[in-house]
Amino acid sequence: MSALIWARKGMSFSARNTNTGRLLAERVGIAATRATRAIGLLLHKELPKGEGLWIMPSRGVHTWGMRFAIDVIALDESGRVVDLAENLKPWRMRLPRPGCVGVLELPAGSIALSGTLLGDAIVFEIVRNNSHVTDDCAA
Repeated sequence: MSALIWARKGMSFSARNTNTGRLLAERVGIAATRATRAIGLLLHKELPKGEGLWIMPSRGVHTWGMRFAIDVIALDESGRVVDLAENLKPWRMRLPRPGCVGVLELPAGSIALSGTLLGDAIVFEIVRNNSHVTDDCAA
């Protein structure tokens, strides 16, 4: 079942780097409609540690109007990392990268803490009753 269908059913997600085994975010929101992708994190004052926003489809991002820096992981359709942007400050842009179909926005410093590298695989796991269930929700 696609992640978009799970999101419509009100499921929540976490994001894990399968190469390092490290959890990137315990709570991942999904921006999958035109409206939610346009708003993104603009209404937030911060992105707390352990949280993230998965924007799909998306090939690049901007931080115009944001009040804080973020880390951005660009993923291809299989969930492989095709681009990394660390500490992307407000009023910046990250142009689209070849193969990118979605991006994961995380608190600044998350990429370094997780040891995430280009080519790593990221999976989104459905969170049910405080347990993680891996589903085939690559990007």
